[in-house]
Amino acid sequence: MKTFRDDKQGASSRREFLKQMALAVAGSVLTGGRIPVAASASAGPEGLTWQKAPCRFCGTGCGVLVGVKDGRVVAVQGDVESPVNRGLLCAKGYHVGLALYGRDRLTTPLLRRNGKLEPTTWEEAIDRIAREILRSPSTFAFYGSGQWTICEGYAVMKFMKGGLSNNHVDPNARLCMASAVVGMLTTYGVDEPSGCYDDFDLADTVILWGNNMAEMHPVLWSRIVDRRTRGEKVEIIDLATRRTRTTEEADHYIEFKPQGDLAIANGICHLLIKSGRYDREWVTRHCHFRKGGDAEGEPMTFEEFAEWLETYTPEYVRKVAGVRPDQLQLLADRFADPQRRVLSLWCMGVNQHTRGTWMNNLIYNVHFLSGKFGKPGSTAFSLTGQPSACGTCREVGTLGHALPGGRLVANEEHRRQCEELWKLPPGRLNPTPGHHAVALFEALARGELTGVWIQVTNPAQSLPHLGKLTDRLRERFVVVSDVYPTATTELATVVLPSAMWVEKNGMYGNSERRTQQWFKMVEPPGQARDDVWQVIAVARRLYELGHPGMKNRDGEFLFTYRDETGRPLEIWNWEVFRKVNVDRLLYEEYRPFTEMKKYCLAPYDELVKARGLRWPVVRDASGQWRETARRFVEGEDPFVTPGRGVDFYWGKLKDGRALIWARPYEPPPEVPDDQYPFWLCTGRVLEHWHTGTMTRRVPQLHRAMPAAYVELNAEDAARLGIRNGDRVRIRSRRGEIVLPARIHGRGSPARGSVFVPFFAEESLINRLTLEAHCPLSKEPDYKKCAVAIEKV
Repeated sequence: MKTFRDDKQGASSRREFLKQMALAVAGSVLTGGRIPVAASASAGPEGLTWQKAPCRFCGTGCGVLVGVKDGRVVAVQGDVESPVNRGLLCAKGYHVGLALYGRDRLTTPLLRRNGKLEPTTWEEAIDRIAREILRSPSTFAFYGSGQWTICEGYAVMKFMKGGLSNNHVDPNARLCMASAVVGMLTTYGVDEPSGCYDDFDLADTVILWGNNMAEMHPVLWSRIVDRRTRGEKVEIIDLATRRTRTTEEADHYIEFKPQGDLAIANGICHLLIKSGRYDREWVTRHCHFRKGGDAEGEPMTFEEFAEWLETYTPEYVRKVAGVRPDQLQLLADRFADPQRRVLSLWCMGVNQHTRGTWMNNLIYNVHFLSGKFGKPGSTAFSLTGQPSACGTCREVGTLGHALPGGRLVANEEHRRQCEELWKLPPGRLNPTPGHHAVALFEALARGELTGVWIQVTNPAQSLPHLGKLTDRLRERFVVVSDVYPTATTELATVVLPSAMWVEKNGMYGNSERRTQQWFKMVEPPGQARDDVWQVIAVARRLYELGHPGMKNRDGEFLFTYRDETGRPLEIWNWEVFRKVNVDRLLYEEYRPFTEMKKYCLAPYDELVKARGLRWPVVRDASGQWRETARRFVEGEDPFVTPGRGVDFYWGKLKDGRALIWARPYEPPPEVPDDQYPFWLCTGRVLEHWHTGTMTRRVPQLHRAMPAAYVELNAEDAARLGIRNGDRVRIRSRRGEIVLPARIHGRGSPARGSVFVPFFAEESLINRLTLEAHCPLSKEPDYKKCAVAIEKV
């Protein structure tokens, strides 16, 4: 088999690799000059003050040192004390400070009058929102983000679920991480990964399941490829539907048909069992077997599971997935080797999938059968796309069915616990789950929901099948809190200018369970204000207007907090809010919620001192707070029962075991045909963050990637007479757009496939995508639908 390192001189160094990947970004200082390393807030040369913060962009959680002078962020560098990135940043990270200073920052509240957004006062905007909610509290929704800070998400949960008794809250993380969440819940009973980034430094083989890690998580990718420069051997296997920059560093590229990953995972399991090379002892001690398509399933025996797998022969896998028998055998051999440490990594390719939950289950199946779980360098790890999709959406629980700390609205005891912690009267919390993201916007389109408040996200660009889900938003009452004009603010009734990143206090939780804190460093521009304050201010106005839910059981305002003397703090007053660390108050109120599921987040003051801490964080015998590298592992996780080695203490059957699921191959809901003969896959690019709201305001990043394109296979392009730069019309059953062609660029799709990034507001590729979603996680599939291609 040809490998893709045969033609190379070897892997480049970590920094050299990222230098190439990041377009040789122009240093870390926004004003020029060299930055000394600073451990905490301190004065540097030329009057700069340095403080720590996590990067504003992806879920990696890189540590950043931010240099401030004269009230502006003027310099950024990677934090060498951060255990995540060890001083390195990617192109977006090096330019994160510039994202604050786009010329069109929103700086004043706007209210739509006679069809036009016009400036208004904060008082009028807050009053208008409160009165609209008061008109119909049960039909108002909140749509948030994996970019919410922990306390922003927590404040919304308390406001909506604790105040309005309304569960119509969901985040954009439903579009990217929900399948990973339900995959973990159905596998070992609780959300969030067992492993950590340390495993990236130890694995012998890294398998990427449909994940272009080199562009999507470049700093973590560098931790893997940089090992080769130190003489370490690390094998990389790229399982994908298109060649990418990740493929360039891979030892093996295994191309499969869309949705074929289900068959591949089952095929590996079949070969492991058929050859007798699975870890019988590990499976017997730590696993049960389950069958069925839902989240509950039915018990089955190992023998029944082995018989069920008989369908997934190498010949069958080749038929439905397009993978050769020798390629499938290579994968099985890696898992079968008892001495080899194998790390599986995945992100949107697995999660944005109409059977995303099943696919997550199947990756765990392979690791469980081979005993490659809970060991240094051997684990299955779902990467996260947004900076606090884990810390906020998943841990705080900003989902229609959830309550903070892993609780469920449908569970009476969970509701009682939250009512007690929030000091609510019994029965305040609503037991009926709210809408998930796609259903929420469908309900808005139908008029069943009358309004929505959207914070820190841009659904009029990022949702699938935009024509169906967002075209009627202008007919509803829509509040948008954001930092720049977007496709969504164009549809809004009220636009609220928000503070961003280090213009406010904040906390994020990254992919490896690391909670990170930062302090406000600069003032937001104009009248922009914190999202947390906006929510509390609307809650207070509702309290003044007489909404009973804005009172706790003692008759006090729902967001009542006191100073050291016991006097209530008027934090709905902006001048008071800005002088008080409200984040600390909210976070310490939230921390007790995290104990039930043994998340056990660190105290606020400990996070101030640290470069983040991985939960569960508990006191050791000496009284020191200790983080946990690997969950469920004896000697690392303090909640593991001694003697068990690996203890899935939240397992479905409450006996410390996880589940291996029989999940079948299933074809996609839409496949190419004579009318629409190509597959369409969408995704991100290195230079831009999601819909480009921030990164397209950074001149260096915008120049590097100024516009979207359609990436074609060279053979397909030749057959259609399409050359680089030609304008190409892409049509699906839902819409069409025209884009320039790109051939032999940084990626190359398989024959019969095209790829389009979604960052460009002027080229809304999500007018073509399909809203079909995983029935368990409700996460849409952005990776495969049928389109037609023609030269214009």
